[in-house]
Parts: sequence; structure tokens; C-alpha cells
Amino acid sequence: MSRKMKLLTFLLLWLFLLEASAFEIPENGLPEFAEYSNLMELAPGRFQFVPENQRYQRSLSEEEAGDGMEDADQVTLYSYKVQSTITSRMAHTVIQSKLVNNSPRPQDVVFDVQIPKGAFISNFSMSVDGTTFTSSIKEKTVGRALYSQARAKGKTAGLVRSKALDMENFRTEVNIRPRAKVQFELHYQEVKWRKLGSYEHRLHLQPGRLAKHLEVDVWIVEPQGMRFLHVPDTFDGHFEGVPVISKGPQKAHVSFRPTVAQQRKCSNCSETAVDGELVVMYDVNREEKAGELEVFNGYFVHFFAPENLDPIPKNILFVIDVSGSMWGIKMKQTVEAMKTILEDLRAEDQFSVVDFNHNVRTWRNDLVSATKTQITDAKRYIEKIQPSGGTNINEALLRAIFILNEANNLGLLDPNSVSLIILVSDGDPTVGELKLSKIQKNVKQNIPDNVSLFSLGIGFDVDYDFLKRLSNDNRGIAQRIYGNQDTSSQLKKFYNQVSTPLLRNVQFSYTHPSVTDVTQNSFPNYFGGSEIMVAGKFDPNKLQQIQSIITATSANTDLVLETLAQMDDLEDFLSKDKHADPNFTRKLWAYLTINQLLAERSLAPTAADKRKITKTILQMSLEHHVVTPLTSMLIENTVGDERMLADAPPQDVSCCSGALYYGSKVAPGSIPSWASPSLTPPTAMSLVAGPPMEATPPSHVIRVENDPHFIIYLPKSQKNICFNIDSEPGKILNLVSDPESGISINGQLIGAKKPQDGKLSTYFGKLGFYFQSEDMKIEVSTENITLSHGSHISTLSWSDTARTVNSRVLVSIKKEKAMTVTLDKDMSFSILLHRVWKKHPVNVDFLGIYIPPTNKFSPKTHGLLGQFMHEPKILISNERPGKDPKKPEAILEVKGQKLLVTRGLQKDYRTDIVFGTDVPCWFVHNSGKGFIDGYYKDYFVPQLYSFLL
Repeated sequence: MSRKMKLLTFLLLWLFLLEASAFEIPENGLPEFAEYSNLMELAPGRFQFVPENQRYQRSLSEEEAGDGMEDADQVTLYSYKVQSTITSRMAHTVIQSKLVNNSPRPQDVVFDVQIPKGAFISNFSMSVDGTTFTSSIKEKTVGRALYSQARAKGKTAGLVRSKALDMENFRTEVNIRPRAKVQFELHYQEVKWRKLGSYEHRLHLQPGRLAKHLEVDVWIVEPQGMRFLHVPDTFDGHFEGVPVISKGPQKAHVSFRPTVAQQRKCSNCSETAVDGELVVMYDVNREEKAGELEVFNGYFVHFFAPENLDPIPKNILFVIDVSGSMWGIKMKQTVEAMKTILEDLRAEDQFSVVDFNHNVRTWRNDLVSATKTQITDAKRYIEKIQPSGGTNINEALLRAIFILNEANNLGLLDPNSVSLIILVSDGDPTVGELKLSKIQKNVKQNIPDNVSLFSLGIGFDVDYDFLKRLSNDNRGIAQRIYGNQDTSSQLKKFYNQVSTPLLRNVQFSYTHPSVTDVTQNSFPNYFGGSEIMVAGKFDPNKLQQIQSIITATSANTDLVLETLAQMDDLEDFLSKDKHADPNFTRKLWAYLTINQLLAERSLAPTAADKRKITKTILQMSLEHHVVTPLTSMLIENTVGDERMLADAPPQDVSCCSGALYYGSKVAPGSIPSWASPSLTPPTAMSLVAGPPMEATPPSHVIRVENDPHFIIYLPKSQKNICFNIDSEPGKILNLVSDPESGISINGQLIGAKKPQDGKLSTYFGKLGFYFQSEDMKIEVSTENITLSHGSHISTLSWSDTARTVNSRVLVSIKKEKAMTVTLDKDMSFSILLHRVWKKHPVNVDFLGIYIPPTNKFSPKTHGLLGQFMHEPKILISNERPGKDPKKPEAILEVKGQKLLVTRGLQKDYRTDIVFGTDVPCWFVHNSGKGFIDGYYKDYFVPQLYSFLL
């Protein structure tokens, strides 16, 4: 070959390799809020570079996709299996995936699955390259302590977090070495509720890529007998004929096992079409008495769902948020849904519409009949709405209550009707009454006992915990509606569930004295579905049958029903089927009881009552091995030195349902010790998760508030140490300076409008974040947020709720309240915006900053806050009364010095941005002298993005 030909060949090869690099996943990580479907388009498999033979491979043919898939893919999904067994409406589901890393480099593997709302996780295990991890349920404080022990000893420890009471996502991420295998297995259980005449079992199938073996099996065992079974097409005809349905009188089996060729989006695609829900719908036979009593293994369950009752007339107030944040697709979908809902109203129903932003308006000042003319007019009114302004939830709800009360006082409501308020909102109150507890109190004091309040939270940034409390307080339920899904169909479905009450005043009486611990579902006095479940215990040695008498009041019908259950017949039936769960009555009773106790706990009138209920929930959670808001799942290897914790994250930061994705996000030096034979230092695995069980932020953070008050939490000592900085407006203080990782955080002081008592208070009016490796600067002021990424500059307003991702940095803003800056998903900083009355004679708007202690900073980190990322050893002694009886004194020994400290209270504003929460701490005088290194003036820097010299 000539020299020119060789050169030309080399250039062509170089250009080819250059083009291919665009399809590799970058090693600096992927944005936390990126859509998983978009990530899959970047994943290896579409174009692949195989270093061993310098070949590129596009999608595989069906013949190549069999045993050859391992050679072609960097990470092969060997199998993805889902198995559900449903016994008398109690469902137990197992999701299992097995993967192999065929790459010569370490690879990240994410197991991220979406599970139904209300399900309880009961078990999780995984095997990574021969190391097996199993789980146990611990009291939350015990689980966290064991997890902390592993971290303190330098052992590998990670967090697996799932979405608490909603339990919508479970996500773990591990980094595995070349040629290693990993297996995940998750168990969860849930009760099937009858809605609109049937039960629905939904399985979220999102393997993320083609699987060699994809198997889904649903076994249903219903002693009552099965009336029908239906598997709707939820994949747009792609898997027509793939589900195989077998149905007998009391049993059914649905099998979904597509081949690799059937999984492909198209004949030559490498992406999977398995990305959605497999839905199984069925109903059971019902006798005229409408009750079924099943007794087994010391527990019983009673199902009650009468048929053919006349619909109850409804009085409905729709309360719709039309503030500025509803602009765009949210409002468009809400309008379409409302038009559909209005069409479903019956002539005997009455309704009106209240819409609100900073003001409150009504379509009609009183209830009107749902005639065609009125419905048409209401739809026209809704279509003309233009979202703008703030959010006055308090006044809007009180107006709706007033309309219902007035109609009732004038005798305009049918005595057999039911009254509902349906609140649709996407945000927190920003106008009028802002204190959430006060809004709850106002609503509860004014709403009649026969009116139920239902809440729909739109979007990811809604304060769902507040809406839940609001509805639970007032005989209703709350539902979160996600904006990236079909909002219209979600709203329609929710309305159908809550607006068709069948029964009121249901009472159950069990005639045998050995029956105990009877639990009814959470809303006994207002039932918005179409079935009531009651469960309890009994003594099987004394009792062979249970008889119950039920009295129920419908619109125009009084029912007195008797049921009788034989234990022997049920036991004989269940013993003949290997897929029947012999513990279904016990699980169902525990599920109902824990959920009811959680609802009662949130409404407990006294602290003593709450403690008693809490103790019962904890005992039941441990006994029945389920993750609840009071427990954690500890996941550890057989030796016990590698631990993870399934727990609730502090903030609602996850948005999207899960999938498996792969890439080389973590450098080889970050491989956990149990995943690599090399003697690399153990590092924390990055195991992240979905939204929380409880929205309470962690108390253990380093924070700066007010004048400015520094509150330093020391994890080992479990103490808060506080000090103030008294300086001048305009000065810039360095808070964190890490030259090794290239991170700097500074705060600029502003002054109050005038001195008080001879002293001018100062606050942080501006914060600067600099991430050197990303060439990213973020300036946060009380007016706006400016992001500079290289030469690109963008500005965000506090008046909007927004999220933006630049490289590895995520910025999330909650309008007029707070924002977070997150680097690489595991280093997060929170900023609170404190607004004051503009005409206040002294005070000004200011910022507070909260930084959780993290080991992600380098040993060279310093600054007023950064120096405490590496905790100094302290000793507090000689505690004694101080000059103020409420403020004892003590001696703080730190860095070879003895300092006089005073115990007092400082404010944490994250849970209550107006009044704050008192946090006890030991106060160091003289601007922290002796506790901080040097003097506070040593921390002055010249620019907002300077490092500390």
C-alpha cells in the first residue's frame, strides 16, 4: 500500500472514531432529572465501539440477539422477570433483574422501578459479583445508626431511598467491575381496591433495554369466583397476541413473555418497546347479599360491595387554581379535564366553579342544576381563564364552604345528597393567609361534617403533604397529578373515584366474642369507591365460623345483611393451589390496620395519643416486615460491613418513573470494595431514590440565617454550636472554599434599613456558587438567580417554579420560597428566601443557606462553614445556670482552648419559613472566636466567586 493510501486510511479511521465518540456516555454523570427514555437513546447498543477488534455494531438481527447479545452490549440485561400473586385482593409482587457487564470498564447499573401508590415494600436483595446483600426491617433510628457505623468505620455504605407513604419509586445504583454480574430483587405488597366495578392490577414494565428473557406472570386466586377478566391493550397494538390469558371459575393466569424480536420498537431497532403498564382488570362474583366473609389462619376479611344502588345526587364545588404557575400545558389539560367532568354530571346534581389566584371569583354565587345550558355556560367560562397572579388558597376554600353552607341553610340541598369540594392546585399559598396550619384550622372550623374535601396536586413542586393533611382532616383524600403524564385522564379518573359514593353510615357488628382487632378501611363514613373491606383477628381454636350483621344506609335504601363464612371450605380450596398465598388474611389485616393508624396518627389530638399510635405502628411494621414512615430497611452483606439503607429522602426531588439505564458515570477509582478485587479505598455508593415518606427536612445541617447566625451541627458529638458574625454591609464572607474540587461558596452582606439599639443588623443579600470544573457560576440575590455557564448567561426569577440542568449542576426553584443547587446528585445546597413587608421601617429581604455535612469535599476544604466538614473534637463540661435562667452556661473545650458558651435557641426556617422552628444550640461569643480558625475577618474575600487564600 502506498504512503498516500496509508495516510488516507488513517484519516478515515480517525474521522470514524471521532464521530463515534459522540455516542458514548460521558463519565462526568447524567442529570438527575433527565428523562430516562432520552438516556436510553445515548446508551451503548445503538452504535457501539468494541476496543478489542475496533468494530462498530448497530442493532442486532434476531439470530444475533440470542447468545450473542453479551458480546455486543456493554451491559446485557440477561433477564427481567415480574411475578404477581393475588389472593382475595391481596397482591404480592416480585421484580427481578439480572445483568452482566461485558465492558472492559466499570459500568453503572441503575435498578429503578415504579410501584403502585400505597404499596408497602417488604423485601429487597441483590447480588453483586458473588456478594449477596439481604434486608431486614429496623426502627428508623436503629437503621440509621447501623448505617452511620458502617460509614464511620470507612466501610462501603449507600442509601437506597423510596417514596414513603406513596412508595412510587424504588431506585438503587451500583458500579460493577468488568465481566461482573449483578442481580436485583424487590418485593412489595398492596391491596386491590374495587373502583368503578372492577379491580385493576397495574405493573410498570420499564426494563430500559432489550432483555434476553422477559417474563411477566400474574396469578389470581379468588374464592368468591371470577366474573370476568380483561387485559386491555396499553402498548398501542405492539404486543398484540403476546399476553396469554387462562381463566377458570376461581383462578386466572396472565402470561406476558415477548421474544427479543417482539420487544424491539421496530424490526431493526435496538430500543425496547416494553415501556409502559401491563394492566389486568377483573371482578368477582357477588351474591345479592353483597357480602363475602373469608376466614383463614386466625384472621378474617370481609368484603362488602352492593350492586345496582341508585346514584346519589351530588353538590359539587370545583375550586381551581388559576395562578401564574398554572400557565401553559397545566391549564390547558385542566380545562380539557373539567369540560369532560362537567359532561358527566347528572341532571339531579348541583354545581358551581370557584377559580382563584390572588383574588377569588365564582362562575355562579350559588349552586345551580347541572342542566345542558348551565354546563355549556360553565365550559365557556373555564375556557376563557387566563392564568396569572399569586395563590390565595385560604380564601378560595372558605368561599366554596360558604356557598355550600348558604345553600344548606336555605333548604336548597337534597337531604339524601352528598356535598363535595374538589380543590385543584399546583402550588403553595403566596397571597392572603400563608401559614399552612392556620389554613387547615380555618377550613376545619368552617366546613360542615357532611362535606368532604378532595385535593388534586398538579405537578412535581406541589406541597402534597399539606394537601394530604387538608383532605384527611375533612373526610377526603388527596391525589398527586403529574404534569408529564396525561393530566386530563388522571383528573377524570380521580373524579370518577371520589364522586360516586355508594354508602354512608356503614356499621359492622361481629357476633362472636373471640373476634378482636377489627379494622375497617380508612374512610368509613364517606366511601368514594365501590367496596368496603373489614379485617380482624379471631381464635381458631375456639371458633369454626364467624357471623356478621351489617347495616348500611344508601340514598333511598336501608340494608340489613347477614353473612356466614366456613373456615374448612376455604382452607381446602387454598391448599390445592400453589399460587395461593396462605397468609393473605394476615397481610390484608396488617395492611389495612397500618394505613388506618397512619391516618389516625396525623390527626391525633394530643401528643400522648400520637405516641401511643406511633408505638403500635412501629410494632406492626417490624412484625410484618414492611417499610413505613417509622421504619427503615437495612440492606447488608453476610459479613455486615457493607450496608445500605432504604429510607425516606428529605425533599421531594424525584419526578419520573423508573427504568434501568447504563453507562460509565463513575471512574474506575470509585468502584466499591465489594465489587472489585483490587485494594482501592472504599467509597460511598451513589444510591439515590424517589420522593419521601415524610417531607420533614433533616435537622442535621450546617446553616446560616438572620444576622447572620451560623449553626454548625457536629455529627459525632450530636451537638449544635452557634455563633454570629457582626460585620459591615458590602463585605463578602467565604463560606466554603475547596480548591482541590474547585468549589467556592461566598455570601455578601446587606444591612437593615436603619440601626436598632445602636446596632445595624446585617444579612446575606447575595450568595455566589462557583463550580470551577464545570465553568459554572450561580449568583443568588433576593431579586433573581443568574446562571453563567462559560459565555452563556441566563436569569431565573423567584416568582417562578423552575428546574434547569447544566452539565452536572441542577438548579431547582420553588417560587418565592426556596431553591436547591445540586452537584452530581449527592452534594446539595438549599437557599431560603425571606421576604418582609416592603414598607417595614427596619427589616429587608434576605437569604438563608443550608448545607448538609458531606464527605464529598476534599481534606483541603475551608471557610466559615467548610472547615466543619471535618469535625473537630469537642467537650462540653461544667454546665451550670447562667445569668438568664433560661440560658445555662458551660465550658466548651475545642482545639486546645476553653470557651464560655451559652445554651439558647436559633431558628430553622425550612419547615416554617415565616415563624421558623426553634433549634437548641451552644452559643460561642465574640463572632465564634476560638471555635473557628483565626478571626472572622480572615474569611473576607474580594469577589463573589473568590477562593479563600
